[in-house]
Amino acid sequence: MHGKKFEDYEQNELLRGGVERKFEIIGEALNRIKNEDAVVLEKIRNYRNMVSFRNILAHGYDTIDDRIVRGIIEEDLGNLPEDIEKLSGQ
Repeated sequence: MHGKKFEDYEQNELLRGGVERKFEIIGEALNRIKNEDAVVLEKIRNYRNMVSFRNILAHGYDTIDDRIVRGIIEEDLGNLPEDIEKLSGQ
């Protein structure tokens, strides 16, 4: 969401839906990794929070706070690509 202001995000249903869908995919993928190789999953920081957030998005979609989603993007998501990069280098 580079270059987008919170107001852009909040007012664009397509953008919000796309972002939320990507979070659902990430959470589901992490859940599947858990079933395949829990040791690998432990190397991904905050994976439990990401899976929990996926569940909230999928089942509590009517209670989603756009500010929380935006905060997760800005503050928490940055670790995931770094963790994945470390795993792919093993």
